[in-house]
Amino acid sequence: MALIDNIIGATGQWVASTDPKATLAHPLEWLKKTGGYAAVNRIIGLSIPFAPRNGFRVEEVRPGYVRARIRLKGNKNHFGSLYAGAYFLVAEIPGGVLTLFDLGPSYTPILKEMTLQFLQPANSDVTVEFSLGPEQVAAIRADADATGRAKFMLEGILTDQEGNHVATSIAHYRVRKKGFQAEEPA
Repeated sequence: MALIDNIIGATGQWVASTDPKATLAHPLEWLKKTGGYAAVNRIIGLSIPFAPRNGFRVEEVRPGYVRARIRLKGNKNHFGSLYAGAYFLVAEIPGGVLTLFDLGPSYTPILKEMTLQFLQPANSDVTVEFSLGPEQVAAIRADADATGRAKFMLEGILTDQEGNHVATSIAHYRVRKKGFQAEEPA
């Protein structure tokens, strides 16, 4: 576990130092960015093999922000639109990615509850974005450092390739601080 924690930490630092808007006009920055995202998706694949098999990918991650996509191909339901489980997959994993990379590998994110409101069928890939402000990250860290755990909520707007709002997710997470031991009263 220490090795994966070190890899997550190093990958988080690497990705945080990249320019998310880097293009081939600046090849070294573009390689750094795409290599960082490839590493993030590889870590997810090692931790949750189900995710890459179903076409899940993190497309952008930076401090306080993550955007992910799920492919329609291979995830169609009985009438040709995106299967409900694929919506859940794309809405759930980024919360863990966001907390791991913003808080670091000393904190373990755990999904406690999630709801999805389906608004219209998606007949294309679906994207979701999540963000946590610096104040929220600091509050989560402070609570987890003081009590060993912290709660937080993320709301995601899921959109199809045309930008249509196809679903809304509300996820309740708990973060646990690894190795936390409460101080004993004197």
